[in-house]
Amino acid sequence: MQDLLTKFANLTIQSDFIFKKVMSRKRICKHLLEELLQIEIADINYIEAEKTIDPNYTSHGIRLDIIVADDKNTHYNLEMQVKNNKNPNTNTHVLPKRSRYYQALLDFDLLQAGQPYDLLPPTFIIFICVFDFFEKGNYVYTFKKRCLENLELELPDEATTMLLNTKGSHGEISKDLKSFYDYVNNHIVTTDFTRQIDDEISYLKLDTKVRREYMLMEARLLDERREGEAVGFVKGKDIGLVEGEAMGITNANTATAKRMLAKGCYSLQVIAELTNLSLADVEKLKEDMLVSDKD
Repeated sequence: MQDLLTKFANLTIQSDFIFKKVMSRKRICKHLLEELLQIEIADINYIEAEKTIDPNYTSHGIRLDIIVADDKNTHYNLEMQVKNNKNPNTNTHVLPKRSRYYQALLDFDLLQAGQPYDLLPPTFIIFICVFDFFEKGNYVYTFKKRCLENLELELPDEATTMLLNTKGSHGEISKDLKSFYDYVNNHIVTTDFTRQIDDEISYLKLDTKVRREYMLMEARLLDERREGEAVGFVKGKDIGLVEGEAMGITNANTATAKRMLAKGCYSLQVIAELTNLSLADVEKLKEDMLVSDKD
């Protein structure tokens, strides 16, 4: 319990939990969007904080941090990204495909069944990254669909993806947006805007209801992790038995192949067929045995 209390006390805006709470304050979220896009927004409405979108077909469910719509029906999804994760199986970064997936499922949710496609509202998927994904130094990377044969042609689907780089140094951004970057990076208060954010976080940490909500969320996540680890252990044990058995068979076949090679009366092709090893493996065994004999 004490560890959780300490963890809660040390949370910053980089935490998903705190970020969602802070951006749930209309004046802060609205001002951030205005500073980023350099537009005036009369008002914003929260569609649903931490909305879960899970279509009827088999897919990954996603939890969107903050979804708001302005007075012109433009929808914004704001996400805090602390880690530049990679898929361990492919060694590729997941952020680009994640942004594509967020956009697709957000559109799916915004367009009701039977409605024409042209009723899809303009959307902005905005990732606030504490790393420079492209390593070009830009404060902001903005993406829209363009024609490769003529880059002046833009596909008017009104879908925009923005990667904010809080570690950036190039480009033009407003004073308040730069101060927001500094606050995300180093918890430095330099403007009235970041003072509002810092005060809001201080208020949140004094709120017993917020603290209790955090505790319950962490307890639930811990239970989910433990359950996942238990399932993973059982699966891993089963896989290990199968792999161990397969390795044992391979080692036995290799030993048989070595004995046949030592006799010198079997062709490499015959050895491969009788031991279920590949011809290349048998050739490698022969080379290794010749080197060993020389040594």
